[in-house]
Amino acid sequence: MRGAQRLARGGWPLIWLLLLLGLALGMESLEPLFRWLEPDSRQVIYQRADFLNLLGRHLLVVTLASLLAILLGVSAAVAVTRPGGRDFLPLLAQTASMGQTFPPVAVLALAVPVLGFGTLPIIVALLLYGLLPIVRNTLAGIQGVDPAVGEAARGMGMSGWQRLWQVEMPLAAPVILAGIRTSVTVNIATAALGATVGASNLGDPIISGIVNGNTAYVVQGALMIGLLALTVDSAFERWQGRLERARAAAA
Repeated sequence: MRGAQRLARGGWPLIWLLLLLGLALGMESLEPLFRWLEPDSRQVIYQRADFLNLLGRHLLVVTLASLLAILLGVSAAVAVTRPGGRDFLPLLAQTASMGQTFPPVAVLALAVPVLGFGTLPIIVALLLYGLLPIVRNTLAGIQGVDPAVGEAARGMGMSGWQRLWQVEMPLAAPVILAGIRTSVTVNIATAALGATVGASNLGDPIISGIVNGNTAYVVQGALMIGLLALTVDSAFERWQGRLERARAAAA
């Protein structure tokens, strides 16, 4: 009972993470359950690769794509909110929207002939697909800062860059983080498509299950991806809550 209470105090991110790691390490112990799903299959636990290894590869792809999307998205949104770049604001918003409406499968189909099979095409697809929430929320966060606050900072003698990093970005941080949270969580699921172009990740058992008609494989991959998404999303939720409380305290 006390252990459960300590675990609950650690928050949902820790609980989801422990469930995720427990499933990755102990998938074979659930064989009776998956045997019920596929009673006629010779093998019901995906064994072509270790689930912990697949989890690490999945995280690597999503992390690389997300870092690039954050770097490009936040930088571009900041640039078009400065006096010298405001003319490009509509173009940036439209370009980011096109990136997310373009299906990731189509991006993969176009990228493979140029980049080859493997991890790089799925990183490109996730980058394009993850830009819109980051750009949109960065623009909303910066534009939502009270102009009077900016004028007060200007009156204190702050330069444009000082106002950006010491005033605007801290106030806009919760909104920006919400966009990053959406982008990363969606890309955790979308990254499974990388298995179709040779990028080994948690999409492997799903694709293998579809090809071989093995529902157990599909469920195993889906459970791992779902728990990973819950872990990351709940961690972002706690971080976002802390930023909002800090912002309220500063106000």
